[in-house]
Amino acid sequence: MTGALFELSFWLVLPVWALMIFAPGWRWTARLAASPLTVLPVLAVYCVMAFPVFPELWAMVRGPDIDTFRDFAALAGGAGALWAQILAWDLLVGQWMYREGRRLSVHPLLMGPLLVLTILLSPFGLLLFLAIRAAKPAPGTGGAADAPARSADPVLPR
Repeated sequence: MTGALFELSFWLVLPVWALMIFAPGWRWTARLAASPLTVLPVLAVYCVMAFPVFPELWAMVRGPDIDTFRDFAALAGGAGALWAQILAWDLLVGQWMYREGRRLSVHPLLMGPLLVLTILLSPFGLLLFLAIRAAKPAPGTGGAADAPARSADPVLPR
């Protein structure tokens, strides 16, 4: 059962990722991405996986060290719970990136690959998105896209 739950975790988050990547302009995509409730199904899997190994989970978070973490991750339920937790947090990060990318008018052909990178290697996807976000002025903040057209007439204000 643990293996099936491990596999199910990814399939539970995949529809939201697929919509953000392949249908970014669809209004239902924006509505889903705005909701933190998208992670509830995978968090339910997390609870099912974590409950049987809760004493080991508690030992790991109560006094975190590499050996306790390694011991917990060696348990099938521990690895499955960690995987479900990673998928839930990655989805929340991806949803924030999607919404922020839309707010900043980052082109979907750039956001799609960034979101795929975030699914696979979320720290790298997030870092790259943060760099793009820092380089792109927000709408209404006086960036080049917000500047009024300059007049060729030297008498009119620029």
